[in-house]
Amino acid sequence: MQFLATAVLVIFLVVGTRRMKVVPGRFQSIVEMGLDFVRVNIAEDILGRKDGKRFLPILTTIFFMVLFMNITGVIPGLNIAGTSVIAVPMLLAIVAYVTFIYAGIKKSPGGFFKNALLPSGVPWPLYIIIVPLEFLSTFIIRPVTLTLRLLMNMVVGHLMLVLFFSATQFFVFGLSGGWIALGAGSLAFGLAFTLFEIFVAFLQAYVFAILTAVYIQLAVAEEH
Repeated sequence: MQFLATAVLVIFLVVGTRRMKVVPGRFQSIVEMGLDFVRVNIAEDILGRKDGKRFLPILTTIFFMVLFMNITGVIPGLNIAGTSVIAVPMLLAIVAYVTFIYAGIKKSPGGFFKNALLPSGVPWPLYIIIVPLEFLSTFIIRPVTLTLRLLMNMVVGHLMLVLFFSATQFFVFGLSGGWIALGAGSLAFGLAFTLFEIFVAFLQAYVFAILTAVYIQLAVAEEH
């Protein structure tokens, strides 16, 4: 699923941008809408025009990679998201984490870690408690939560779809008779949840990309 989603994504972007026209066709318009969505609503909205342009490639890659790998979870015959295996969310979280640290060190080579771990205006004895908490919150919990948020959402969605459609098969083909009514109900729930999973696939891609942008913004801000 991961290789398939990656191949489809590459073809989607290459075909959509290979022969750009001033008056775009339908397919080019779809690709441009996706790229503009990331540029305007994630990169520039969070980071501003200058830093948004600077980090746009990594944010665009994260958004589309998560989206396309999420979508495989609702396609008949595939039925499992590429992001429901921990390697992909973990890799993306590491990329976001490294980008966050790079942005902070690039902005303030001598003060990034100091500003991150030693907030100003705090009585110095409290640093004994604050420094470990800030270290855990900033450098440990962030990549872990990025990983688990995406992974758990896609795993749970996969399990729910399996439950609904397995119940349909059991009621209709295993029991038959009056149980078919329950099978129809579980099928209806399954179809409705499939639509919801499409929304979740987009939402999780947006959340992952926007959280990455927020972390970068915190790193490049004058005070963070």
